[in-house]
Amino acid sequence: MELCVLVFDDVFDTGLAALLDTFETAAALAEGSAPAKVTVAGVRKRVHTHQGLTVPVVAVPRTRPDVVVVPALGCKTPDTVGAALERSDVRDGCEQLAAWSRAGARVTAACTATFVLGRAGLLDGRQATTTWWLAPYFRERFPAAQLDDTRMIVESGSIVTAGTALAHLDLALWLVRRHSPALAKAVARYLLFDARPSQAPYVMPDHLAHADTLVERFEAWARKHLTDFSMRAAARAVGASERTLERRVRAVLGRSPVSYVRDLRVERAIHRLQTSSDTLDEIAAAVGYQDAVTLRALLRQKTGRGVRELRRLGSTSG
Repeated sequence: MELCVLVFDDVFDTGLAALLDTFETAAALAEGSAPAKVTVAGVRKRVHTHQGLTVPVVAVPRTRPDVVVVPALGCKTPDTVGAALERSDVRDGCEQLAAWSRAGARVTAACTATFVLGRAGLLDGRQATTTWWLAPYFRERFPAAQLDDTRMIVESGSIVTAGTALAHLDLALWLVRRHSPALAKAVARYLLFDARPSQAPYVMPDHLAHADTLVERFEAWARKHLTDFSMRAAARAVGASERTLERRVRAVLGRSPVSYVRDLRVERAIHRLQTSSDTLDEIAAAVGYQDAVTLRALLRQKTGRGVRELRRLGSTSG
């Protein structure tokens, strides 16, 4: 398999290194032939990482690779991402990615590189994920994409997107797993890597809400009314109709106000689990649920972890 890592100037150091180290480890552990022949190609002759290191690159292949992987750009805010997407090398890279995709290549990207795929028109009508804190900007920029920013990896036909910065590892292992699940498991153990199917446990809901002033007001009010939340009261508190509030929250956060409040309750419950000795029934009542059964199921759904594990994680990180 021919695998091309396509890099732009200002490439994210950790993302590029995570991809290459994972592929190199897989090649070293593979019995027989390596999973892929990996080439690092630059849209320009000279490519530097975000930290200023020189990346040795070859010219963009004339023949279509089987798989293309685009590591993240060194951007962290909507403004810097937007500026990067207008650079000439990124525009040229978008054209190349679109051409390879039309020719049958599998095109993949992680973190802010998902915006490059969006700019190339490869995500229109497709499911996708991206780095969670840029999800509101992603929805604004690519409304035709079906974004689910809670997921770590999303495969949609021949296009694969991965979530935030260290999801480069998830993406690399996903590609190795297509060659050999056993090899991917071995590589993960060598790298001391645990699978993370969801970004949800890492999301900071208040950070997302700041993308819109009305949604920010709603978030602040909702945090104070987790136990007695209602849409009518929330809309009245922020000075909007229920329909307007629903529309604005969905546009920014990609979910309904009720679903967002559920996320806030999970966030508060996890904090209480990890910082107090309260019982689950007491925590459930404090965040707006009548019993612990509902909260237990929701915690498992959102984090993939049980109550005991969540408590243990709190004690080990403190």
